[in-house]
Amino acid sequence: MANTLFTNVRIFDGSGAQPYHGEVLVEGNRITRVARSARSFQSGDATLIDGAGAFLMPGMTEAHTHFSWNDQPSLTAIQMMPPEEHILWCVRVAKRYLDMGWTSCVGAATAKARLDVVLRNAINAGEFPGPRYLAASQEITTVGGLGDESRPHLPFPELNFGCVVTGPNEMRRAARTYIKYGVDTLKINLSGEYIAGMPAEITPFTDAEIAALVEEAHRHGRRVAAHARSCESIKQCIRHNIDLIYHASFTDDEALDMLEANRHRIFLAPGLAWLVNTSYHASEYGITPAIAESMGYHRELEAAIESLKKMHRRGVRILPGGDYGFAWIKHATNAQDLEYFVKYLGFSPMEALLSATRLGGEIMLRPHELGQVKESFLADMILIDGDPLSDIRVLQDPTRILAVMKDGEFHKKPDIHGTRNMTRWA
Repeated sequence: MANTLFTNVRIFDGSGAQPYHGEVLVEGNRITRVARSARSFQSGDATLIDGAGAFLMPGMTEAHTHFSWNDQPSLTAIQMMPPEEHILWCVRVAKRYLDMGWTSCVGAATAKARLDVVLRNAINAGEFPGPRYLAASQEITTVGGLGDESRPHLPFPELNFGCVVTGPNEMRRAARTYIKYGVDTLKINLSGEYIAGMPAEITPFTDAEIAALVEEAHRHGRRVAAHARSCESIKQCIRHNIDLIYHASFTDDEALDMLEANRHRIFLAPGLAWLVNTSYHASEYGITPAIAESMGYHRELEAAIESLKKMHRRGVRILPGGDYGFAWIKHATNAQDLEYFVKYLGFSPMEALLSATRLGGEIMLRPHELGQVKESFLADMILIDGDPLSDIRVLQDPTRILAVMKDGEFHKKPDIHGTRNMTRWA
């Protein structure tokens, strides 16, 4: 593994401090030295990368990832991809995330039982390029709930989008099965979804069923994530010590108080771009703004914006990500979330970047070695042509992502020329 010295770069270190000009030395897979001035270090045997003032920042973390969602317009269309093609799809999509600077991802549900686990293991073994990944289960649902795509004339549970359970005993069996497969996170659908033909505000699971899942998961050191749009489902998440909350659109004062009281324990990834794009940018796929409004998405978007603004003011940890992989919210466009955090939720660009970097290290359970450009941290970094603090949208442009480094190695090498140990931007 080659050593690398980044010089003449503007460093956003993920600590919350303002960027500064300096140098970063990478030895092996770790950042070993960070300086606040240029030409502080001797390059030695390190490859010297002159960034010409480019913006060096930690790699980003996507907190609500569905690699197996295959850019289709419905859950059924996603699920019907045969498993052989499906794992190849996941491999290709994982690379696209890394291309765009997402060096870590938290799985939020997979379309088939072992896709996430197989993909994670292949990435960890170095067989395919991809982000650091925490693998998820299928969505655990109940009869008639979100993810129950079963048909009475097709009695084949393996064709179902979600894992359908009824009662605490079936819930325990499902949890133990996914733990056997090796998942990091178990996902449960605690509310509905308009596009699936059910109100977002329904709450289908009993407390006893949820308690059985969380107890089984935590007993084996796994986390639980929840699709929780309804107000009551958010309260269920807090009451049952669920770790990751996805969406959280509808709240009341009690729910907000509960979230604030648990803000140091939970993570929230709302999937704001899903609501925006489904409301206003899905006409090509039959969901015009008028149809989206009739389904309930405009109302939910308005409620979510108000809820999330309040959560942000109360210090709840809100991270980017959510439901990319549908036809109108395609994979690798995930940095839209950061734009929408600033545009709709009142985040400063600094806060948006911290949500994708420092908080990313926290949700990955590695806050002492991921999410910052800091000595002894893992060398997951991206080099940007432009200043995301001035225009957060530059992170959506692949041509502005000059280099991507994961674990001390370049996934995307800078466009360089020159001698072996003295390289500069072309």
